[in-house]
Amino acid sequence: MVAALVVTLLGCAFQVAAATPGVSTPYRHRLPRPRDVRPHYGGSPAQYVVNQARADAVKQAFQISWDGYYKYAFPHDSLRPVNNTYYDDRNGWGASAIDAFSTALIMRDWKVVEKILEYVPDINFDNTTTEVSLFETTIRYLGGLISAYDLMTGPLGNQTYDTRYVNAVLHQAKRLADNLKVAFDTPSGVPDNNIRFGPPRKTGSDSNGIATIGTLVLEWTRLSDLTGDPEYGRLAQRAERYLLEPRPKNVGEPFPGLLGTNVNISSGLFLDSDGGWGGSDDSFYEYLIKMFLYDPVRFAEYRDRWTLAADSSMEYLVSHPTSRPDLTYLAMWNNRTLQFVSEHLACFNGGNFILGGLTLNEPRYVEFGLELVDACRNTYISTATGIGPEIFQWQDSRTALNASNNPAPPNGQASFYNSSGFWISNSGYVLRPEVIESMYYAYRATGDTKYQEWAWDAFLAVNRTCAVGSGYSSISNVNIPGGGNYSNFQESFWFAEVLKYSYLIHAEDAVWQVQADHTNQFVYNTECHPIRIASGYERPPFS
Repeated sequence: MVAALVVTLLGCAFQVAAATPGVSTPYRHRLPRPRDVRPHYGGSPAQYVVNQARADAVKQAFQISWDGYYKYAFPHDSLRPVNNTYYDDRNGWGASAIDAFSTALIMRDWKVVEKILEYVPDINFDNTTTEVSLFETTIRYLGGLISAYDLMTGPLGNQTYDTRYVNAVLHQAKRLADNLKVAFDTPSGVPDNNIRFGPPRKTGSDSNGIATIGTLVLEWTRLSDLTGDPEYGRLAQRAERYLLEPRPKNVGEPFPGLLGTNVNISSGLFLDSDGGWGGSDDSFYEYLIKMFLYDPVRFAEYRDRWTLAADSSMEYLVSHPTSRPDLTYLAMWNNRTLQFVSEHLACFNGGNFILGGLTLNEPRYVEFGLELVDACRNTYISTATGIGPEIFQWQDSRTALNASNNPAPPNGQASFYNSSGFWISNSGYVLRPEVIESMYYAYRATGDTKYQEWAWDAFLAVNRTCAVGSGYSSISNVNIPGGGNYSNFQESFWFAEVLKYSYLIHAEDAVWQVQADHTNQFVYNTECHPIRIASGYERPPFS
């Protein structure tokens, strides 16, 4: 059983790890939803409040998670905290260690940094017995290594590192990409997401999705910029071209800037007109604006495509539940028929709209993003655990009631829907970050401390529900007290994303923090690894 950590804040005791049996659950205050706070974005820097006690509490949760992983699972991928074993879900290269790397650096947990830094040269990226996902390997391993290198050769370069180990971080990133690049060896250049090593080879997939095609360009371009080898960026950018110019247009682009999901690997042609801001599509849209932030000269076209997608979303996809018209969600689509369903994964969209608005000096995107953040926060405060579900639905207020694409809530959830504005289609929670992520962007845009309170409440809810054994686990049902059953699995992105966003929103200002005044020096990949932006910050390897 994880020991309980209690932090005293403002005279109140907040429990920050698993509740001890027999001890009452601490009070989790629910704040009102004020709408009269004037945001700070739009020119003048936001004023931020450091809450060191909360930041330290998140650091302790990180330490608990790391200690369990290091004792029972390292150097394997992931911890099974209930029975103190491990699972190699990401090819056995130590996914949790690499996902924890940038978080440990930002938290200045030098003991953990040292352990990971010494481990990196020993990873054998030439061999694995399991299938390799180009997408997952890019965002977790490649992104994690590049981010650590950027931090250690940039703002954290004043620490005493063994330069051989620092050089090895970039060398290993290059070694991994050299093995992965076989995925792009297709007639069109659209990669096969599923490959094998020993030797590197494709598996012969027929299609790939826009998220798994379009969430490579940041990491692979950055690797080219760091190494001086243009091939990596060229491969990812060539694949991205099929998404920037979708064909056939009547299939691939059902709304301006909004695409179908699946692309034929041989021809580069779209196979369907179904999509959304959720899984299989999400991070394609996310990276459009982030590539422009990374380098506005080379990637101006990406800005234009993001703007087109954002405007279409606001025009065609906005939906308000019949029972809670104050909430704003984005629908998914099947051809041009809207589907009133969303996911925890899609709740990154509020933060992405906010980042787009900040980057482009467009307050309307920020304001819309804040509406999306409000609605996703509502999925948290409405459940028995205070955590939002994996998938949820609602009945749209502007579509004919009980139309084939607009059903009423199922039996047993009508009362819940009437009060909450959604019903639950999948009740699980797999340690996902997206709601806290968007709260972080909302806070950095506005300086409004209510977003710190919301993120703290969310962190406490996750902490007291998911802490078990030697770490934290996914749960089966967010809407029953205690969260139902544990899956006995601590995701590697728990280290990279949930804990990092939960820390950053309370921590001191730093160059890796999102800035509201166009002074950004980093942009976060979809795994929350900070990548240093390209404008003059490239540097050769340590010497």
